Amino acid sequence: MQLIECPRDAMQGLTEFIPTNTKIAYLNQLLKVGFHSIDFGSFVSPKAIPQLRDTEEVLAGLDLSETKSSLLAIVANTRGAEQAATHKVIQYLGFPLSISETFQQRNTNKSIAEAFVQLEEIQHICLKHNKTLVTYISMGFGNPYGEPFSAEIVGEFVASLEKMGVKIVSLSDTIGSSNPDLISAIFKDNIEAYPNITFGAHLHSTPHTIAEKVIAAYEAGCRRFDGAIRGFGGCPMAKDDLVGNMATEVMVATLEDQFGLSLGLDKKALGEAMLLSNSVFPLH
Repeated sequence: MQLIECPRDAMQGLTEFIPTNTKIAYLNQLLKVGFHSIDFGSFVSPKAIPQLRDTEEVLAGLDLSETKSSLLAIVANTRGAEQAATHKVIQYLGFPLSISETFQQRNTNKSIAEAFVQLEEIQHICLKHNKTLVTYISMGFGNPYGEPFSAEIVGEFVASLEKMGVKIVSLSDTIGSSNPDLISAIFKDNIEAYPNITFGAHLHSTPHTIAEKVIAAYEAGCRRFDGAIRGFGGCPMAKDDLVGNMATEVMVATLEDQFGLSLGLDKKALGEAMLLSNSVFPLH
C-alpha cells in the first residue's frame, strides 16, 4: 500500500507566498508520519508557479536522516527534469500528461503530441539518473471542455506509456467530476490489462465524496493513493471553482475502517502535521 502526501499540490495555487522556512518545517513534520512518498515541490518556471520558486531552498532544509518517505518532484519539461535529477535525494519525477488538449496546453504549454515527446525524453533522464518516472494522466475521468473522453482513450494513453517503459501511472480526476462506477471501471480495466504498471489514484474531490471514491478505487485493485492533509489544494490550471485534493485523514480513515488495513503511519506525527497545517494555510 502506497500513500503519497501532496503538500506541493496543496500549496501551488495559493497567491500569498508561504515563507520558505514555514514550508521546510511543515515538510519535515510530514516526513515523520511514514508516508510512502512526499510530493514536496516542482522544478517548473517560477512564472508559471511562483509559489514553488523556492523548491531547491526547501529541499536543502529537509531532514531526511530518519524518514522512510521518498521525495517526489513535479517537472513539466526536460530542463526541469535535468535540474531535478541532479538531486540524489529525489527518487521520483512526476509529469502531468493530459487526455484534454486544452488542459495540456494550459498546464504545460504543449500539445499532447509534444508532451509525449517530452515524456519520452524525461523517461530517459530518469533511467540515466536512477530515478522513477510517475506519469499523471490528467483529466483521466473526463474534462469540462467537451473534448473526447472514454475509458478506451485512457487505455490508449496507458498503452503508449507502457511502451516507453513507464512503471507508475497515476489516474487523475483533475476537476473532481468522477463517480464511483467510472472510477471502478477505469481502474479495473487498466489494472487487469497492464499488470506491470502500478496505478495510482490522484482524485480531486468535494469533501462528501472522498470515501466513496477511495472505496471504489481500492475495490478495483488500486493500492496507491494521493492525498493532502485537510483536502487543501487542487490544480490552479484546471478551472476557477476548484475542488480540493482528497483529505489525507479521511482517506486514511476510510482505508482503515472499510478494509481493516494497517497503514503503518505515526498517528501522533500525523496529528501534529494537521495542527501545523494551520500556520501553512492560514486563509483556508
